[in-house]
Amino acid sequence: MLGKEGKTLLYSVGATRDAVLAAERSEYEQGVRIDESVMLAGGLYRSGRIDGRPATQRFLGDWFSTGPLLARVPDRWKIVDVSTTATRDASASEVPSVAPTAVDLPWILPAPTKLVPHPRDTRTALVLPAQDTEPGMLQPLTSTLAVLSDKRSPGLVRCIDARCRHQTIGDLQWRAESDEVLFTTTDYERARAQSIYRWNVVTGTVQAIVLSDGLVSGSQRHWDVPCAVSASTLVCIAAEADRPPRLEAIDIDSGARRILFEPNKGLEADMAATAPARMIRWQDAQGREFTGQFFEAKSSGHPPPLFVTFYTCQGFLRGGLGDEWPLASLAEQGISALCINALPGFRLDYVDRHDQGRAAVESVVALLAADGTVDPGRVGMGGLSFGSEVTLWTLMHSDVVKAASVGSISPTPSYYLLNSLREAFRTNLRLMWQLGAPDETPGRWREISPAFQLDRIRAPILFQLPEQEYRMLLDYALPMLRRNQGDLYVFPEEAHIKFQPRHKLAAYERNLDWFRYWLQAYEDADPAKAGQYRIWRQMHPQGSGSMDRGRIHEEN
Repeated sequence: MLGKEGKTLLYSVGATRDAVLAAERSEYEQGVRIDESVMLAGGLYRSGRIDGRPATQRFLGDWFSTGPLLARVPDRWKIVDVSTTATRDASASEVPSVAPTAVDLPWILPAPTKLVPHPRDTRTALVLPAQDTEPGMLQPLTSTLAVLSDKRSPGLVRCIDARCRHQTIGDLQWRAESDEVLFTTTDYERARAQSIYRWNVVTGTVQAIVLSDGLVSGSQRHWDVPCAVSASTLVCIAAEADRPPRLEAIDIDSGARRILFEPNKGLEADMAATAPARMIRWQDAQGREFTGQFFEAKSSGHPPPLFVTFYTCQGFLRGGLGDEWPLASLAEQGISALCINALPGFRLDYVDRHDQGRAAVESVVALLAADGTVDPGRVGMGGLSFGSEVTLWTLMHSDVVKAASVGSISPTPSYYLLNSLREAFRTNLRLMWQLGAPDETPGRWREISPAFQLDRIRAPILFQLPEQEYRMLLDYALPMLRRNQGDLYVFPEEAHIKFQPRHKLAAYERNLDWFRYWLQAYEDADPAKAGQYRIWRQMHPQGSGSMDRGRIHEEN
């Protein structure tokens, strides 16, 4: 961060690299003591990567966030003189104050979901959750913008404009040298398109800066990174479903947008010519409205197959959340592809939360098949994280999907066992999955875990898992491998979302081959892939849900 006088830079450092390496080596030689911080599902010694190097990791938060072995060593602050580059330790008076949290505010306030102090005075901008939480939801769906004049005072100035009340408000920051708060909203009715507004806390006026058709934020990958801001300009990453990320400068007063860097202009042109995306909207049998981004395959004389992925479809859609299913490439090769947005909010009931995916897929297949846009008998599905769970749930409760691919796990007894030392994990699992230990809630386990529903899963499944998770799905993956219904690949040193370029490419290519094989009866002639197809030819769907892979050839 820049020093107040503008002549120094302040930064913090944790444990030194040498200290971390020594601690890792000591554990290797003396043995790793198992406690609640140890990732039992992953390797114990340097099984992940941090900043490009193999590293031992530990759980840090109350769910699955991780960090290096010595992440809890207190930070030390350094100061760099900008003119000379000389570096020294910061004195106690020079260490930045700790950012305020909700507990520092007057107790009569509803706990804000986000708060940003003004850099020059005592005001604090707040995002306050709505007071009317919908029954069965983890938290309110919408929020309101407000400013606290002093953190010791309960007095609030609330924004009364409709654009900052009952909205989904994300990024929040003060405009430099002004009384304006800049805030970002996400519009679920427009497939999670983002917009940025400015609110003058003195006059009360709200003005739009940019209304986008996709993402306008500080990062394509990380949802909590805001645009960079000066007194006159926002610098943002902008992206749409079929337009790759680019760096834009946006004038705060006029909203004028100027591209600063657009490295993938050629890809944008290719996608526009071969597989442009369009937003579609539909309702399920309960009248719930879903949105999605649809990459339609060009007509070849008969309705094409359809691939769907379910979770969140923000920004440039290289392959849904986690970027593993190349939607545009599928469409280019004759398989229409659809990324479906989950309904907003987190539903506490596991069945309700996951069955929305089945309902969304069944209803959109019926809609697109009604006019011959897709072939309802050739539907594939894939997903990561919540999307993986929804894919398995759909396979367990519907015959609409004929082939599937997942990149994450669903709940299993092994998942519980390997994380059960952590009290926060057990609490969250009971709250959001309604699961205790398998012997405590056996009925719930039988209802939701694929390990107890194998007889209901009929489609073949491709598993492409990170090393840190794959052990937790062996309860159902290994039985499927034994009966030639699954194919399992594990990527070393990968966590929940794969990040190594070679691994991403391998997942892309294998998913493309997998769905072309099952939905089009197509095999790539590349000799290097002969072994892959030899394995897949031995596989077969189970029971009445099986499909005829050769049907497309018969039609041709």
